[in-house]
Amino acid sequence: MSEKARLLFEALDLDADGALTRVEVVSALRSKGPTLAARGDLPFWGVGDAEASSALFDEADANGDAVLTFEEFAVVVDRRFGW
Repeated sequence: MSEKARLLFEALDLDADGALTRVEVVSALRSKGPTLAARGDLPFWGVGDAEASSALFDEADANGDAVLTFEEFAVVVDRRFGW
């Protein structure tokens, strides 16, 4: 798992509980996405609308429990963002 995935996960984990919900992913990417992209923590093309953010969540939720662990998240973002 990449360090960039860890930094992005922590930035999206709005309540700092070590897991991501769909609401956190969508909200955080909308509010923090441009700043994260400007810092190089997220590709600019990764800053999408709510539908794209929700699709990323669905792709990462491997066990279907509606909560993303870091491991689930990192597998998808490392592959999708080429980290």
